[in-house]
Amino acid sequence: MIDQATVQRILDTAEITEVVGEFVTLKRRGTNLLGLCPFHNEKTPSFNVSPSKGIYKCFGCGKGGSSVNFIMEHEHLSYVEALRWLARKYHIEVQEREERPEDIQERNDHESQIIVSEFAQKYFAAQMWETEFGKAIGLGYFHERGFRDETVRKFGLGYCPEGKDLFTQAALKEGYKMEYLEKTGLTIKREDWIRDRFAGRVMFPIHSISGRVIAFGGRTLSQDKTIAKYLNSPESDIYHKSRIVYGIYPAKRAIIQEDKCYLVEGYTDVMALHQSGIENVVASSGTSLTVDQIRLIRRFTKNITIIYDGDPAGIKASMRGIDLVLEEGINVKVLPLPEGEDPDSFSKTLSSTQLKAYIRENETDFIKFKTRILLTGTENDPLARARLITDIVGSISVIPEEIVRTEYLKECSRLLDVKEDVLYNEIRKLKQKKLEASSPAPREESAGTQESAPQDKGRQEERSTQSIVNPFELEEKEILRVLLKYGHLKIYDFLHEESGQWVSESVASYVLSEMEIDNMTSVDPLIQKILEEYKGRFTDPEFDAARYFSLHPNPAVSMLASDLLSEKHPISPYWERGGSYIEKEEDLLQVVIPKLVREYKLRVVSVMMIRIEAEMKLANATANFDQSMELMATYQKMKEIEKILCKQLDRTYNPKK
Repeated sequence: MIDQATVQRILDTAEITEVVGEFVTLKRRGTNLLGLCPFHNEKTPSFNVSPSKGIYKCFGCGKGGSSVNFIMEHEHLSYVEALRWLARKYHIEVQEREERPEDIQERNDHESQIIVSEFAQKYFAAQMWETEFGKAIGLGYFHERGFRDETVRKFGLGYCPEGKDLFTQAALKEGYKMEYLEKTGLTIKREDWIRDRFAGRVMFPIHSISGRVIAFGGRTLSQDKTIAKYLNSPESDIYHKSRIVYGIYPAKRAIIQEDKCYLVEGYTDVMALHQSGIENVVASSGTSLTVDQIRLIRRFTKNITIIYDGDPAGIKASMRGIDLVLEEGINVKVLPLPEGEDPDSFSKTLSSTQLKAYIRENETDFIKFKTRILLTGTENDPLARARLITDIVGSISVIPEEIVRTEYLKECSRLLDVKEDVLYNEIRKLKQKKLEASSPAPREESAGTQESAPQDKGRQEERSTQSIVNPFELEEKEILRVLLKYGHLKIYDFLHEESGQWVSESVASYVLSEMEIDNMTSVDPLIQKILEEYKGRFTDPEFDAARYFSLHPNPAVSMLASDLLSEKHPISPYWERGGSYIEKEEDLLQVVIPKLVREYKLRVVSVMMIRIEAEMKLANATANFDQSMELMATYQKMKEIEKILCKQLDRTYNPKK
């Protein structure tokens, strides 16, 4: 088997638009992309791809799923073979082995580290907002920097109190293990002492693409020059700094909508631009820009504008990042800032409208940027001018698309007054050198046939599901949809009878408990499978139902989840009864969710009554009076339940004659 870490890396790296784009011509429509379905003949595009959700859905033939499902369906591969296909595409080395006890332990360790990190974020935030010292020191610092409370809360900022091990002792008291405090780098332990890594620092939590807290950056408030200004979490099982960019979670939707990403250097740069109304921004977090970071951004857009500091170090970092971005097939622009300014300080000198206008008017393509920077002072130096031309041509040569390269060469020829033939010749030389330096590609192993079971099982399950008549399909699919989209949201608070404390009830807790009370199960094995898996996982605070089921290894599960999550999924009449279409669904949860569950129960009762009536007729026809009396008693109970449900739904009860 492919080890779980590799599977996760493949799933995180595989960008749905890139995978589908190899086989389908896609055009942007709003936040999604549209094309002609490759699975059936059509003249009007009905094939939708959602980059933010990582799924595709054809509203013509009904096929849908994740990147893995698309390759399975299009290339007729098993789940494991599709993972191998994607691994080759993204040059990911596949480690394959049987799952051992230590693999299970590794997976559990991974989850435990995330849980500890989530606790730490909440602790640091509470220290800053709920303690006098935290308010004065931590919150006071952010206020001095010009950040409003809503910005501070948006990014989950906090403060780790000054002291040797205050945080560590609080975590241990709550039952968290020292082992995971050490692995995440939150606590430093030696033979004879323990201390908090981030004591006395304001805290910037770092989130994964799915919103999980995986690491921290801490800034000291001390004036001691011997203390590092910024301190970051060390590399761990859950945090690889070269693969994550700061701010990707709150920025990804805006990046898709704007079809552009602004790349800055630091945490406060991201926050300042958000506060100015520019949310499609991420930071490399002080590390040199990496290919993995660029590919992460490319999942959402192919347009990047680099906004680094206006000092020599910032300009140098911009230069270094340009070629990396271009090589990944991304259009890159650069926004020069006035000398001595950074995105944080500069954004606070302008209004939101002025800042957006400045960016629009001053961002420039990389050729003009490099020419302006490198040409300064070289007017009378032919050798320096030649080096400049070689540098710019080197950047153009890494662009993978030939048409784009050609256009940039024309621009370079015009700006530098150099013949295009000379530039083309220089590119050929560079490519030849690169080809000679590259090693032969490794031979690909042939895909085995013994691991095709997941695909076969999924297709068999899909076929068996299609042959089942489910009288409750509409209600059960609507139940699944709200669980996938809103299961984690709070529906209401109630007073616990034993503890006397107010307790929050989530959508998932309410729906699943209501179904369990009445022993309600689906006759559809696929729907029941999803409900069972959901029930076993929803209490995990890290459980992302939409992602989990849309990326499920069983293609039938993934397809159904993608179908339910698709934006064009028809709105159920239950939502119409719940309120105006203008309101967001999540605003109607308290009204609609109970109605949905009661509608489902009423439908089940109605079907049961019809079946009981048929059985009563048969019992009467065969003179089986004992059975007839039992059925009559059951029928009367069903009528009472039907009456109660109708009353709860504000419906007129019409008892059957």
